[in-house]
Amino acid sequence: MLLDAACALVLGALGAAVVLRMARGIRATHIVPAAAAPPAGAISVILPVLDEAARIGGCLHGLLAAGPEVGEILVVDGGSRDGTLAGVRRAAAGDSRVRIIDASPVPPDWNGKAWGLDVGLRASDTHAQWIATIDADVLPTGGLFSAMAAHARVRNVAALSVATRQLLGTPLMAIVHPAMLATLVYRFGLPGSEAMRVSDVQASGQCFLAERALLIAHGAFGNVRASRCEDVTLARSLVAAGTPVGFYEAGDLVSVRMYANARETWRNWPRSLTLRDRFAPFGGWAGLTEVMLVQAAPLPLALGLALAHATASLTFAVAAILVCVRAGVLFGAARAYVQRPWTYWLSPLADVPVALALFASALRRRHTWRGRDLVLAETQR
Repeated sequence: MLLDAACALVLGALGAAVVLRMARGIRATHIVPAAAAPPAGAISVILPVLDEAARIGGCLHGLLAAGPEVGEILVVDGGSRDGTLAGVRRAAAGDSRVRIIDASPVPPDWNGKAWGLDVGLRASDTHAQWIATIDADVLPTGGLFSAMAAHARVRNVAALSVATRQLLGTPLMAIVHPAMLATLVYRFGLPGSEAMRVSDVQASGQCFLAERALLIAHGAFGNVRASRCEDVTLARSLVAAGTPVGFYEAGDLVSVRMYANARETWRNWPRSLTLRDRFAPFGGWAGLTEVMLVQAAPLPLALGLALAHATASLTFAVAAILVCVRAGVLFGAARAYVQRPWTYWLSPLADVPVALALFASALRRRHTWRGRDLVLAETQR
């Protein structure tokens, strides 16, 4: 009886904290198409690349559709060996805003993307008000950055990023990816607000916008040179310095195909999904514990207790409530996907292995990306 009460108390307390965190999303705001574009040349776009031939076409197509508010599109190459630059050169031939910057080789004490962003920022137009960064697998619409700049003005923030809508490659990926995405909701709540505390920060480097002067004053991207989640580390460092950072959904303004299949998702996303950096050097154990006990454990626990004919226990009652919460997250997160194979609705079955994968990634010291060891700051080891 005491064990039952203790288990129910722990699960209930953690679950209540998670639900209250999610409830803040009731007042969420969304990025919508802008009524008017910023002045010509107000936005400089930085697109860091490394062997992106299979992905960059759709990204460039959307960037080239932007109006004159996007004054330059800086494609910063970290040493591509495929056909990436051939595609960029074709785009540059038709639009003078496109410029290729060779950023190779990457210095040994930098991670590749952070280096590319820093090189791009230093090469950007000094008259630009905004710096936009985007990943090669992102599919933006022409009005995306105008809408982001307009939302920044409305919300009075100098930096913000987008929770992009996701494209799922395979039915199995539709199980793995949503289970991983849900861990962010459990740890940080829903997009749609500005973080005032480091512990509340959400961010995505897939599509980020910040005032150029802010980035320069903050030391450019040198603060994230050895982070494996440079987007979140940048946002955390800005918030730590007193600058609120927003994170919002943008509907159909932008989408992304992060990975081609479930195997790529499983191998690559946990590396950054732990959000381990100098602000959370051990991977945020409290949040990972919430993922395990509040997101992953309730379904197998409730099933186990039901099979053991222990449905009258307090633990079963709390677990059943948390299963209902998980179902609510599943329905709510459906809008994060452009299309959903039927297997999407099975994604809670992957919660336990996903939680274990995040713990394993947080403990792992050596990580690689496209054949290169990632640099980790000493405080992260």
